[in-house]
Parts: sequence; C-alpha cells; structure tokens
Amino acid sequence: MTVELRHLRAFLAIADEGTITRAAVRLRVTQPALSRTLRQLEDHLGVRLVDRSTHHLALTEAGRSFRDRAAAAVAAVDDVLTPGQGAGWPVRLGHAWSALGRHTVTLQRRWRQAHPGTPLELLRIDDRTAGLARGAVDAALLRQPVDLPDVRSVRLLAEARLATVPADSPLAGRDALTLADLVDQPIALNAETGTTTLGLWPPHAAPATVVSVANTDDWLAAIGAGRAVGVTTTATAAMYPTPAVAYVPLTDTPEVTVLLAWRQPPSHPAVPDLVALAQEVVRG
Repeated sequence: MTVELRHLRAFLAIADEGTITRAAVRLRVTQPALSRTLRQLEDHLGVRLVDRSTHHLALTEAGRSFRDRAAAAVAAVDDVLTPGQGAGWPVRLGHAWSALGRHTVTLQRRWRQAHPGTPLELLRIDDRTAGLARGAVDAALLRQPVDLPDVRSVRLLAEARLATVPADSPLAGRDALTLADLVDQPIALNAETGTTTLGLWPPHAAPATVVSVANTDDWLAAIGAGRAVGVTTTATAAMYPTPAVAYVPLTDTPEVTVLLAWRQPPSHPAVPDLVALAQEVVRG
C-alpha cells in the first residue's frame, strides 16, 4: 500500500480530536472510512499509533513520536502548494515569547535591507518548540533546549532574569530583588513555554500558590492585576514595556540561554542566512 497525504491528515485529526467521531466530522468522512485509513497507516508502518482500548483514544509512544514528524510533513506539503509561494516565499521565524528581546527590531530591519525579496515572518506560537516540531516555522527562537530528530541549534546569547511585580507593589521600588523576596506571593507560571518553575527556589522555600497561565499576555495580565508576581528575562522587559508592571533585577538566579534552532536540511533556503544574521545582530 502507498501512504498518501490523506493518511497523515487522518492520523493528525484523530490525535487532535481524541475520538474517531469528532475526527470524522472534522474531515467530513464516515467513521468506518476513517478507521480503515488509520489501520492502513499503522499496517504500513508496522506499529500501533493509537490506543483504542478506552472510549477516549490516546496516542501510543510510537504515535506521539510520529505525530510531530507527520505534522511537519503535512505542513511542508501545504507550504509547497500554497498559491503565490513561487515569488517572495517568506522565511518563518517562530518564538514562544519575547522573540529576540531588544534585538528583535534590528534583526527584522537588517533582514529586510539584505533580503528585500524574501519576507521574514515573525510568528508567536505558544508551544515548547515555537512551531518547529510541527513544521509551522522554518526556524525558532527558543529559551530551553529541545530534543528533536534532525534539528540543529546555535546559542545566540544569555539573558538575565528579572522579577516582574505589580507597579503598585512595595517591591516595585526596589533596586534589586532575590527569590526569597517573592516567596510569600502567588507566582504566575506558564508550564508550557515558560522557563520559570518552582525548581528555581529551594524545596523548603518555594512559593505556596501558583497562578497558571497559557501565554505571555495572560501572564502580564495576572501580574498587572495584582494577582501574582513573576520571573522572566530582560527580553520581556524590552518587548512588553507597560505601566501596569515593574521589572526588577533578580540577583540570585541563573541566566537563560537563547537558542536559534532549525531543521536539517533546512525547510527554507534562506535559513542559513537567517542564522548568520541573527548571530551578527546579537554580537552588536
């Protein structure tokens, strides 16, 4: 049997929806037809991708591994077939939050000057790899390492951490803070893409209350409203200046390394130029 794009789309729909019923509605096919398509894909690969033992389907370990590769393959085909891609094909740079901080505008402007025929699209994608794993971007700015096949990365710079507190908090007027200064406050955490965890604090002296958020906008809103404090890097202070919060240096936390990652071989011919320019920009 020859695997076709419809087999990958069927598997991805099932993985996203969690049931054959919803996936069939999404794809506008019958449930028996969708089940047959999934079985054909599994037979071809020789592995079980979906555990059907419960009412709510779950991906097997092989299915979870295959999902990112299938998504990347489908995204690549969609890119190739998108009308207008023959001219001005954009190179997509993903980030989960704060892009390249104070260097972001410089990178965008210098890219436009050097590559006027190739747009640089800066995309915020709220997942751990900023869209790189599923092929939504050609390169990604990351603040935590990723373990993906055929992905290369370079270190761009290290960013100092800052405490982020409500503007009317007594802590806002301090010249510097320590983690101990935040321990009696609720802490806003983004478990999906953030670099802050309770592991920054000693086990016996961590904040007792966590306010979970899904993205940087929600994180800033929670802090600005006085519901929590947070820990971020200098990039967020550069990209999100706001009178609702104050950014204060933290003196006892490690820096955060910023990486630029891409697939090898690159999904866009301009990726090597982007890597070189990003390194040049952060060197000043």
